[in-house]
Amino acid sequence: MAALGAAGCRQDMHDQAKYIPLRPSSFFDDGRSARQLPEGTVARGHLDADTAFYTGKGPDGKYVDAFPMPITKEVLERGQQRYTIYCTPCHDRLGTGNGMVVRRGFRHPPSYHIDRLRQAPNGYIFDVITNGFGAMQDYSAQIAPADRWAIIAYERALQLSQNATLNDVPPEQRAQLSQGGAK
Repeated sequence: MAALGAAGCRQDMHDQAKYIPLRPSSFFDDGRSARQLPEGTVARGHLDADTAFYTGKGPDGKYVDAFPMPITKEVLERGQQRYTIYCTPCHDRLGTGNGMVVRRGFRHPPSYHIDRLRQAPNGYIFDVITNGFGAMQDYSAQIAPADRWAIIAYERALQLSQNATLNDVPPEQRAQLSQGGAK
């Protein structure tokens, strides 16, 4: 019975010859077990050639102010939807920083309506959403880059809604305001 049991304890798979990645090896001349990727290799689905779109920074490493994609009504609606899901718990629906989480005792985030954030480049806000800032966690895993830009477009619309002047209204629509309402 013991001989039969010993015959079943083979460890061929356990004792196989293999190289563990990033461990030294005498097989290759450079002493590595893993090979370097060929130059220009890109993981499938990760070309990320548009630096501004994926990082919020230009080729010079400075934050971009222009949106790297066209802002349409659909983009703003998507931004509002994503903002409501991810941002309102802390920043509230108007962006004043009085969300439900804050009312429960967590740290108060800044209002989007302060001069510093109204004047911040769009790339800076993209970077904060991507990498977090202060007590804010990063949302790079939860929010796709296109949705981050949509959220920023919606935040800019919130800022404009709370800080607009009569000069921000197109001249052809000012008459409607003076008549008592929009049509």
